[in-house]
Amino acid sequence: ENKEQLRAILLYHVFPGRVTSSEVAKMTEAKTAQGETLRIRASDGAVKVDDATVTQTDITASNGVIHIIDSVLLPKGASKAQPKTY
Repeated sequence: ENKEQLRAILLYHVFPGRVTSSEVAKMTEAKTAQGETLRIRASDGAVKVDDATVTQTDITASNGVIHIIDSVLLPKGASKAQPKTY
């Protein structure tokens, strides 16, 4: 159910390429693999991506660099999941 919406949400969390925290801290925006642009703000030692705060940086993976954020980002048009009632 809603596979395309899930795909859009997952790709909204991906920046193409290997982007380290030192590079992210200098950016003001980045285009996601989903196609939309996220705002990036760095101040007082913290980095925010839209409304999420980066909590851990530069985790090296075989396919890129992972940065942990404290919330799920939703692309425009994505609705927050509602719990199913049975």
